[in-house]
Amino acid sequence: MGDRQDESESISPDAAATADAMMTIVYDELRRLAASYLRRERPDHTLQPTALVHEAFVRLVDQRRIDWSNRAQFMGVAAVMMRRILVNYARDRIAAKRGGGAERVPLTLAGAVSGAAEVNLLDLHEALERLAEAHRRKARIVELKFFAGLTNDEIAATLRISPATVERDWKFARAWLQRAVSETAS
Repeated sequence: MGDRQDESESISPDAAATADAMMTIVYDELRRLAASYLRRERPDHTLQPTALVHEAFVRLVDQRRIDWSNRAQFMGVAAVMMRRILVNYARDRIAAKRGGGAERVPLTLAGAVSGAAEVNLLDLHEALERLAEAHRRKARIVELKFFAGLTNDEIAATLRISPATVERDWKFARAWLQRAVSETAS
């Protein structure tokens, strides 16, 4: 595995500049999104919204072969990056505790993934990964709707499907995740 400098040299200057320009446009929105994520975390969480946004940006610049064509696409990828950072942070914390209890995170998933007030972040992440294996587009809709905060119309434009398809897939994914998370909790 090469070092960070070798990886950054392989990034196209145009791609990095485009990501930088996109970040300037959506920075405040990403910071609000990061703050929203962190409000769902435990109260003594050491990660701050600005640090979460900056870590996501570092990872976004490292992305290759992505044509940052619009705000919705950028927000979707950034939201996924922030979710992965938080999941990795939770995993590292559990590993440091040698398997101590996983973090409980209040998530509404736009009102009802689990029907419970709190969902384990790692359980939700693993359920979303399983959903993606079986139904990639439906998992992507969850990421864009919940983690990126996009509307059905923005998701439809990003995925090149109709808003009605977005709504149908969202209902399916929400029910699927609710069942998967509740089975994990039992």
